[in-house]
Amino acid sequence: MTASIELPTGYQHPAVPALLGYLLDVTAELGIGLESCTVDHDSPISAYVALDTRLPQYPDRDLALLWDEVHGWAAAIETHSGEDLIVLRYLGGPTVAPAPSRVARFVTALYEDDHSFGRPDPVRLRSAEDADALAALLRRPAAAR
Repeated sequence: MTASIELPTGYQHPAVPALLGYLLDVTAELGIGLESCTVDHDSPISAYVALDTRLPQYPDRDLALLWDEVHGWAAAIETHSGEDLIVLRYLGGPTVAPAPSRVARFVTALYEDDHSFGRPDPVRLRSAEDADALAALLRRPAAAR
């Protein structure tokens, strides 16, 4: 079930409160708010963060960050036809919940077309089986990530 951050839902993945706190920190670091986010409560839990600007390389396509509990962060552009997003790069490890400053650096690297930050392919960083462990990971202070 996909739901906007602000809307109550019937089912809530056990890690959603921790994810919302983490997304609040990340979006604050990016200079946007939670109104730019949606969360998919199904397992594996995931999030979508719409960014306010476009990449110079794709001036006619909206840019978004995607997050999921298995692969962590990825950057993607919207298609014109409503099909799946086109993933450009993955942030990579070592954790699915890096410090918000690392996520912001990833976005900066995208704008600078800096391919030394992030990677072109996804890396499995954890499994989606333990919601309590995920919640604990998302609640860790940025300095401990």
